[in-house]
Amino acid sequence: MRKKIVALPRLNNLTPTMESTALKLMEEAGELAQAIGKLRGMSGERCVVGDGEALDRITKELLDVAQTAVSMMFVLEEHYGVSIDKALDEHIAKLVRKGYLVPGDDH
Repeated sequence: MRKKIVALPRLNNLTPTMESTALKLMEEAGELAQAIGKLRGMSGERCVVGDGEALDRITKELLDVAQTAVSMMFVLEEHYGVSIDKALDEHIAKLVRKGYLVPGDDH
């Protein structure tokens, strides 16, 4: 199974709550969608940036989404006692059950 491992830090200059983090996650997802829409010309605007610049923006917005999701994981662990490691194992098992992931397949 191929994995993309991304280790993002716990932000230490914020005091996020589940609610504030969920709202931030939606905001960041919207910015990602906007960046993709501009690249694909779906915003009704003529794309005035090159593919490289657009892909750079998409990548940055994607990492903002990932950082915010990781921040919410820290909130769930620290404030609600959730085991993200256990949830991750259950998530991978669900992907296998649904046929989205074939164990041992590195393609």
